Amino acid sequence: MQDNATEVTAAGIARLAGVGRAAVSNWRRRHADFPKPVGGTETSPSFALAEVEAWLRNQGKLAEVPLRERVWQQLAGHPEGPVTALVHAGCALLLINDRPTDWLELSAGSDERLAAMLPAALDQVITPRFGAPRERAVNTPTGPELLPSAPLLRGAAELAAELGARQTYEFLLGRHLDNNPRQYTLTPGDLATLMAELAGPARTALDPACGTGALLRAVAPRPDQELYGQDSAPELAALSALRLALQGKAAVRTAAGDTLRADAHRTLQADAVLCHPPFNERNWGHDELAYDARWEYGFPARTESELAWVQHALAHLKDGGSAVMLMPPAAASRRSGRRIRADLLRRGALRAVIALPIGAAPPYNIPLHIWVLRRPEKAPAQPELLLIDTGALATDSRGGLDWPTVRTAVLDAWRPFERTGGAREEPGFSRAVPVIELLDDDVDLAPARHLPPAAAGGGSEQLASVRERLGETLRLTADLTPPEAQRAQPARWPLITVGELARGGGLLLRTGGIGAPARVPVLTDHDVLAGTAPSGTLPEGEEEAVLVETGDVVVPVLGGGSIARVVDENTAGAALGRNLTLLRPDPAALDPWFLAGFLRGTANNRQASSYASTATRLDVRRLQLPRLPLDEQRRYGARFRALAEFEDALRRAGRLGEQLVRGMYDGLTDGTVAPH
Repeated sequence: MQDNATEVTAAGIARLAGVGRAAVSNWRRRHADFPKPVGGTETSPSFALAEVEAWLRNQGKLAEVPLRERVWQQLAGHPEGPVTALVHAGCALLLINDRPTDWLELSAGSDERLAAMLPAALDQVITPRFGAPRERAVNTPTGPELLPSAPLLRGAAELAAELGARQTYEFLLGRHLDNNPRQYTLTPGDLATLMAELAGPARTALDPACGTGALLRAVAPRPDQELYGQDSAPELAALSALRLALQGKAAVRTAAGDTLRADAHRTLQADAVLCHPPFNERNWGHDELAYDARWEYGFPARTESELAWVQHALAHLKDGGSAVMLMPPAAASRRSGRRIRADLLRRGALRAVIALPIGAAPPYNIPLHIWVLRRPEKAPAQPELLLIDTGALATDSRGGLDWPTVRTAVLDAWRPFERTGGAREEPGFSRAVPVIELLDDDVDLAPARHLPPAAAGGGSEQLASVRERLGETLRLTADLTPPEAQRAQPARWPLITVGELARGGGLLLRTGGIGAPARVPVLTDHDVLAGTAPSGTLPEGEEEAVLVETGDVVVPVLGGGSIARVVDENTAGAALGRNLTLLRPDPAALDPWFLAGFLRGTANNRQASSYASTATRLDVRRLQLPRLPLDEQRRYGARFRALAEFEDALRRAGRLGEQLVRGMYDGLTDGTVAPH
């Protein structure tokens, strides 16, 4: 049964029909019978989903609305808002997961019957999983509250039959979070997994700032497990509880409220505490909590809210229990926190500080730290602190964070230290530092300040490897050097412009820079000019991103350079960045290497460029190509492709040469390379 009240935006219509946002705008202008807006604003109107679905089907643009999209649009257009819809859907999915026959019986009748009978059935799963009403974040919705959600619940149940209840909820929650990136501070899944592994196995685990439940979700399941959480936002406490309950069989106890001022789990002593606390809070309760028993290691200054969260975590640990905290780097060095840091070190409570690469978690512009803490059963005789800096392990081949390498390196350093209290020193990466060396006036725990430097070239062995790769690249460059140019008479080809080809269907022309889906690498104009992997980012939004495909030709439009890049398999799938134009040739009419090669001609670029006071802008539509048969195009294309391979080899040789020179200078100046 379709919910006639569900509304959908133009971006949602584009997703339903599998087209770009511009196509929807064209339909609105060209078709008088296109559904009229029923809500939203003048610049961002919304439409009735049922009317849109019927129009698309009548136009032959849609055979059937994909089930995922229909359920999502029902949720997004819920009259009480998407968060209420997520809670209602999560409750129903929990019933489907735990007591599927009850759902089948309830859903057999009308929406009114379903809404009237569902609360009693939900109580049978909500109370055992979340506890008594007064202590839980998820309350059973009433019949009148559930009635507007009935079509959504039926759709969610249908989707759960395909995907499973947990996967359905993860899809709906994930889509909601992706659509509201500024509303939520998320802990990336790879980081959550690493933090849970550092904490170790736990039967009872607590996250006092649980958000969407990512950290507790990463805790390895155990028999009779209990997961506790608290968040100041009631909706997050509820969504987190439902997510965790659908994840496994653990008892889930989440609560809403200000954790530091009103601790909902005051008597809990947990095996592990995982926390991504809010950073740089001034209004955390400094004046009200001056004599709180949690400040065992010192009363935090008003500017040290993170150290208040650290001590809150330690206060909730059993003796020997572990806490893993995500911290801003300033917490390791601010002078206002030095006394608390010193006491944490003296008593053996702080075991490790791990510097993460920039971009590991929000805020993405600073290298956050992980603090690993233990509630000491007794003070160690000669305590040491493990310091790790993963900054050199930052990126993978596509320009994103190389999480598998970071995780493996961190755990390989932490696990021996955890067992023995000591660790093998790795210059530039890790070192176990005696606490006595850190107890100076600053008590600065930033890992980079205490690690012996690694040679920029990686030492003599690494320099030898760089030298060998440089030699191979130089030999390849020699092999790829173009043969001697043979003189020919100037050609007088008939020409056609890119704009004419686009109008005739010979190629598709798109511009980039509108937006990008979460976690999709973005190809920037700098990447095209330098011949490197996609490295950029774009804001998330309702506009559909342009994703590049193998064989596309990408052209920068600023700067006055004669550059065109053919997209290969390693770059395919990236989003097109700002100041780039994409040309997607019809393979039956145009060879991509022929196209890219002729676009790079200096005279061709000069006649298609306009000049402002500060920049040169290329009008790609004015670039010209000769009209040649496809076989002749391929002959030119093969030569242009060989030139591109030669150009790539020259770039690679240049980078390796710079690395070798820099490494030799550093090795000679720090004594790791002999002068003879």
